[in-house]
Amino acid sequence: MSEIPAKSTAPGSPSDGSRGGAPGAPPGAAGGSGDAEDRPAHHGARSTRGDTGHGALGQGPYESADAAVSTGPADATWQSTPPGSLYDYLKVASFSIGPDGLVDHWSKRAERLFGIPAARALGKDPIEAFVPADLRERGQRKMTEILDGREWTGSVPFRLPAPRDGEQAGYVQHTLDGDEAAAGEDGTQEGRPDAVREGVAEIYVMPTENADGEHSAVCIVIDVRILRGIETELAASQAIFGQSPFGFLLFGTDLRVWRTNHRFATVFGGTADDHRGGSVHDYLPRGEADRLTAAIRRVLETGDPVNEMQLVGPVPGSSERRHWAINLYRVHGGSGAPIGVAGIGTDVTRRHAAAREAAHARRNLALLNEAGARIGNSLDLETTARELLDVTVPGFCDLASVDLYQGLLQGDESPSGRWAATGPQSGSGSAELRRVAYASAVSDAPFANSSGGSPPVSVGAVHHYPFASPCAEALRIGRPRHIPADGGLIQSTLAVPMVAHDTVVGLAQFSRTKGSEPFGDRDRALAVELAARAAVCIDNARLYRREHERALILQRSLLPPGDPEASGLDIACRYLPGNAATEVGGDWFDVIELPGHRTALVVGDVMGRGLRAAVAMGELRTAVRTLALLDLEPAEVLSALDEIASGLGTPGGVQRSHAARSRSRAGDTRESDERQDADLLEVYLATCIYAVYDPVTRRCTFANAGHLPPVVVEPGEDALMLDVPPGMPLGVGGEPFEEVEVELAEGALLALYTDGLVESRDNPLDEGLQAFLGTLTEPSRPLEDVCDHVLTTLNTAHGEDDVALLMARIQGLPSGAVGDWILPREALSVGRAREYARAQLLTWDLEPLVDTAELLVSELVTNALRYGEGEIRLRLLLDHTVVCEVWDANLVQPRRRRARDTDEGGRGLQLVQLLSSAWGSRRTHRGKTVWFEMPLPDGNAKMKDPSEALLSLF
Repeated sequence: MSEIPAKSTAPGSPSDGSRGGAPGAPPGAAGGSGDAEDRPAHHGARSTRGDTGHGALGQGPYESADAAVSTGPADATWQSTPPGSLYDYLKVASFSIGPDGLVDHWSKRAERLFGIPAARALGKDPIEAFVPADLRERGQRKMTEILDGREWTGSVPFRLPAPRDGEQAGYVQHTLDGDEAAAGEDGTQEGRPDAVREGVAEIYVMPTENADGEHSAVCIVIDVRILRGIETELAASQAIFGQSPFGFLLFGTDLRVWRTNHRFATVFGGTADDHRGGSVHDYLPRGEADRLTAAIRRVLETGDPVNEMQLVGPVPGSSERRHWAINLYRVHGGSGAPIGVAGIGTDVTRRHAAAREAAHARRNLALLNEAGARIGNSLDLETTARELLDVTVPGFCDLASVDLYQGLLQGDESPSGRWAATGPQSGSGSAELRRVAYASAVSDAPFANSSGGSPPVSVGAVHHYPFASPCAEALRIGRPRHIPADGGLIQSTLAVPMVAHDTVVGLAQFSRTKGSEPFGDRDRALAVELAARAAVCIDNARLYRREHERALILQRSLLPPGDPEASGLDIACRYLPGNAATEVGGDWFDVIELPGHRTALVVGDVMGRGLRAAVAMGELRTAVRTLALLDLEPAEVLSALDEIASGLGTPGGVQRSHAARSRSRAGDTRESDERQDADLLEVYLATCIYAVYDPVTRRCTFANAGHLPPVVVEPGEDALMLDVPPGMPLGVGGEPFEEVEVELAEGALLALYTDGLVESRDNPLDEGLQAFLGTLTEPSRPLEDVCDHVLTTLNTAHGEDDVALLMARIQGLPSGAVGDWILPREALSVGRAREYARAQLLTWDLEPLVDTAELLVSELVTNALRYGEGEIRLRLLLDHTVVCEVWDANLVQPRRRRARDTDEGGRGLQLVQLLSSAWGSRRTHRGKTVWFEMPLPDGNAKMKDPSEALLSLF
């Protein structure tokens, strides 16, 4: 017979149920105890068997089943199977027994399987040659039954041949020159003990007839060891294929589905067989199916595998989008030719969901980081609201708006709305809000509105939400509310109250348009966090704005009201506070009227900003006015101010400050004292320039405490800075101040200012001073115009610091408004003083003042004669009032006392106080000056009756 070609492959290990026989033994040779019949023969390859006998050493290898094999017409067509067929894997061998019961054919595969060459097997009686003596009788009976036409199937043990060097196991070539020569005494091939191996063969004995009608038999032998291996591999393959948790598909070369597993059928419905012949377009959307088809074709053509190809599509009965990762590789047949493409798909929907959650978490963290960096950089409420929208649009939403309570923007102490607020407010829903910011990432998108049919709210508009609306509810309860889509552009909206310190300051709305992902729980939490951060910044800005406005009100209340007036001076002034970001400063100026129609001009600057600087400025300004009323010299005023400034930051005042400084100078190094001093001493430093102008002489006396020098512009001359010794700032202490007296020309311009006018980050002080001098090129213009020109030219809108500017044009008193006389030290000088006063007042057409002036002048001159020294000087000055001054060389100040009823004198100064509008005395370089002032009889001031004043003394 023709032998089917097969590939030469090494057989595996024998099965667990195999029994060993003698090496090289033929089928049926006994080699051990008789328990072979307990081993079941492989039944999966039998198709025409009846009750099968299982050959065993105890019963003989030829015990057959009782059932006969049915016969029928056979197909005489022979077909050559290509390499890689099932026969090639099973390694089927054959031999035949002739009518005489002898072996007449022995195939090559039988030689390879049993290791017995044909020369040893042909012509032998298989029972006599290969069966042990104790089994031969039974074997002869079976042989007789076989030759009578009975079929037998059974399994017998045998010894595997040992491989020679360079040959595969199970395919040993044997020589023909000896029966047992190849075996050693120990029963091993070539005397090699490692060649003894056991196996089990399954034999199919099929009776046949020759042309003469004589019975013979064809025996087919299969190595059970190989059969069991194939069975195990098939079972394992089926288990892996059928029990795999991953979907498996096998595509043919036509890109159609050959086979699927149970997992795939579970996902897409039906059974595995229902999907045979399908295509990827039956399972995926068109775009994804085309992409997968192209990938399968590429793998089939190139052999390059595809790993983790991502696919998206629904599954039957569900609209949920599922994600799969599929791996593709080409599959080859036994001949090595491609037979298809295998695909292993994994459902990675949860992985994608986890990745999406992680991406959302990273995005949220990035948004929070960005919010922390960008929100709250300004102390302006509207700017902070816009910063919130800059962060959220378009990174978080497509449209957004911010509404703040109107009361908050107007500076109310507490904004409307609290966490636990309940009930309608004024019957109209929420309190009034103003839309302060809006942003959109969608072109031509309308302003977000959630008021149920109300017109859109524009930026800057004041509105309120109806009581039943989600926005009003969010404001009442302090928690976010979701606003469903209204059928237009907006898909969903979050109304998030802006809560700071348990107080609702406004409402932020975040909207997403159709096509964007709806808001989820994570988005809601993020929106609350973003709104809370912005709310805290807005509340801080509100608190700062309130403090800033209070400090500004305090500061402006301490400045001179309106346009100050002074004798012999035309005055214009400006004060510009710093912006909200730089806080209120401590700049101030003042114009103080002094006796004798003199004027004190003051400009100062407390170092530092904020409410405390404004309070310190107010204290210093009050101190300056108090010291000015004492009519001290400028240097004395600054010295006293220095003492006051040193004690401003110290509990206990100036004396406590001096005590702490004394301990410091004494070298007290005890840590507790140093800490106490540091706590007690809060240094307030200030610069100040103090000037006193006399309109009679047009002379101005300056004293400077670390301030910028004054600027003077005389007619026809360039502006110049006066060389006034700068001195130390107030609060440093211990340094004297110098005075400089300057005579100013008629029409000259004097300018006092603070550093905010000439210094900024972009403009150094020297450049600013030169620029300031350059603006004073037209001093003859009205002073108001000059001030405006200076402020506009120097660009003081930067707002980095407060600006104080005081300008005065010199206008001395005319000679006709001054009466000045020297009186000798004698009694007749009293009468002459009355005559000089009467004549001067009549010249000024002030006859109603004559009697009173004569009485008061005589009293002052009498006191100068009685208590003074040296010559006496009388001076009358006319401006908006009449001032009378009496000078003498005695430094002792007059003291008013109350005379008793029995006293004849001592009532002079009481008369002066009663009949004048003001009186006083001051020291001079050569004595003292006592003065009084009388209002002009213009009808506005009530004149005092001398007789009534005299009667009031008694």
